Amino acid sequence: MYPSAVRRSLAGLIPPKIATPSAVSSGSTSARTAQVVDFYSRLPKGPIPAAQRAKGLRGRYFEGNNASGAPLLATIIILFGLGYTIDYNMHLKHHKNGHH
Repeated sequence: MYPSAVRRSLAGLIPPKIATPSAVSSGSTSARTAQVVDFYSRLPKGPIPAAQRAKGLRGRYFEGNNASGAPLLATIIILFGLGYTIDYNMHLKHHKNGHH
């Protein structure tokens, strides 16, 4: 892939440059530096409040005090049991008309 194509595809993921070297080195009183300081001062600090944490299955089973791998293990066992049942019934259809 060409560098320009990579740059275009990642443009949505990488935030624009806020603090450029020219803006920061031009002096601490520049308007651009004041914008950068204002931007970073408005960012939230500390842990995420409990009201904003993940809800639903992810919040119930994989995060917080009840975090465990039980849903993942249950999913694996259910898929194995379902696959085994289908395979067994197909094998019975094979024996319907006589043994092999």
